[in-house]
Amino acid sequence: MRHGKWLFCLSAFVVGLFAELGQAADEKASPLVFPFTAAQATAAQQAWAKSLGKKVVETNSLGMKLVLIPPGNFTMGSPAGEKGREGDEDQADVTLTKAFWLGKTEVTQGQWQQVMGTTPWKGGAYVKEGRDYAATYVSWEAAQEFIQKLSERDGATYRLPTEAEWEWSCRAGTSSRWSFGESDGDLGRYAWYGAFADVGNTKDEQYAHQVGQKLANPFGLHDMHGNVWEWCEDWYDANYYGKSPPEDPKGPPAGSYRVFRGGGWLSDAVDCRAAGRNVGPPTYRYNLFGFRVVRISE
Repeated sequence: MRHGKWLFCLSAFVVGLFAELGQAADEKASPLVFPFTAAQATAAQQAWAKSLGKKVVETNSLGMKLVLIPPGNFTMGSPAGEKGREGDEDQADVTLTKAFWLGKTEVTQGQWQQVMGTTPWKGGAYVKEGRDYAATYVSWEAAQEFIQKLSERDGATYRLPTEAEWEWSCRAGTSSRWSFGESDGDLGRYAWYGAFADVGNTKDEQYAHQVGQKLANPFGLHDMHGNVWEWCEDWYDANYYGKSPPEDPKGPPAGSYRVFRGGGWLSDAVDCRAAGRNVGPPTYRYNLFGFRVVRISE
C-alpha cells in the first residue's frame, strides 16, 4: 500500500507540475498590437511585468523611476495630411520585439550630478537650477558618458532609446499628432512649450522645467512632449525608415548628425508632435537639449 500511495503522490505531483507549466504558458504576455487603448497599455505593462518577474515601475540607485514598455508593432511616422508634417516622417511598419524600461521623466540635474559630479548648465542662458529640473546643456556625447557611468554604478545596461523605441513609447498606442489627441488647445496640459507662440505656456518661464509636472501619456511617461528635446541613439537619415529592417531598427550605421525628439520649452506645438524629428551634431550643447534613458530587460 505504501508503494502504491507513493506512486499515486508522484503521479499527482507530475500532473500538478504540468498544469502549472501550462498555466504559466497561458499567462505569457503578448506583444501589443497598434492601435491600442490606455487600458490595454496598462494591462500589457502589468502582464509583462508579471512575465518578467519585475515591477511596472522600477527604481534605480539614483531614485530614477523607469517604466516598463511592452514590445509590439506600430506605424511609425506621420500621414501625408498631418498638420506640421515634415518630409522626413514617411510612415513605416515597425515591430519592437523586446520589453524595456524607459525613464519616467527626463534625466534631472540632481541625477546628473550624482553620476557625473558636474553642472554643465551652470552659467548658461535660460536656465533655472534645482535637483528636479531637467538637465540641459548636455550633448549626445556627454549623455553617453553619463550612461556608461550609470551602467557601471548599477551593474545594468543603460543606453539612449532608438528613434523607434522613443516614438513607440511616446505614442503609447495612439496615431494622433500627440499622445492625447489632435487638439492644440490640450497640449499645455501635457507639455512645457511655445515660449514665442501665442498659445504656449513658457512665455514668462523660458527655461527647462521641473520634470513630471504635466500629465503622463498612456504608458505613464511624463514630458514626452515639450520641456527638453531628447537625444536618441540613432544617426540621422531622412529616409531611413522607408528602407530599415522592420524589426528593432537601430538607425543607420554612420552619419553626421544624431536625432533628438519631442520638442522643448521653446518649441511650437508642431515640433512637439509624436512623429516630429530634429537633428544636431553629437557635440551640440544648448539649453533646449536633454535626454532620458533606457534600461534593458535582463
